Formats: sequence, structure tokens, C-alpha cells
Amino acid sequence: QVQLVESGGGLVQPGGSLTLSCLASGFAYSYYPIGWFRQAPGKEREGVSCISNLDDNTAYLDSVKGRFTISRDNRKNTVYLHMNRLKPEDTAIYYCATRSDCATIDGAGLSWGLGTQVTVSS
Repeated sequence: QVQLVESGGGLVQPGGSLTLSCLASGFAYSYYPIGWFRQAPGKEREGVSCISNLDDNTAYLDSVKGRFTISRDNRKNTVYLHMNRLKPEDTAIYYCATRSDCATIDGAGLSWGLGTQVTVSS
């Protein structure tokens, strides 16, 4: 059974940094592309980033380009989301999910983690 567990969320001041981790079990992380999504109160879920399993191709939501970086460590079956220069608008629950591909940021997730809360506030 595929399981994904997010960690690393917390409270951070505007302009600060935070790194989220997505640990997979039940399958090799390299079998699937992995996407990060987020959902803020009162808003639709949106795709944040995606990393391919076939090569080093990555994709980002326009509003996080230049601030967020997605990476993977297949040995550890872990995908990371490095978040820099955080803004209050980044406050949301962040989820990771397996993807069929990274063709679109908001493409459907297949298997999901339960999420980790990121709060950006002074």
C-alpha cells in the first residue's frame, strides 16, 4: 500500500524559510512523479510544484517561482520542498501526492499524504 507522509511544517515569520519533506513507503519514489499541493482556508487547492521520475524536469506555480525549490532523494524515498522568502499568502496546508505526470501544475494526484500546516505570520 502506498503511503506518503509530509513533515516540516510550522510557524515562520515573513521572509523566513522552511523545508517540507514527503516520505514514501510501499513503493519506490522513482516510480512516480511527485507533486506538492496546498490549500488555504476558503480557497481551492492549488498545485505548487512537481518533479518528474524520469529526469530532472520540474514545474512550479508562478507565484512561487524563484522562491521554492523541489528536489528528490531516491535513496531516502523522499521529496523535498525548500521554501524561501515566505509570504503570508503562502499560509496553507501542504500536501504531497504521486502524479501520473508533471504536464500541469494542477494535475490530479493519485495517492495523497495527510498534509502539514505552514503558517507564515509575524
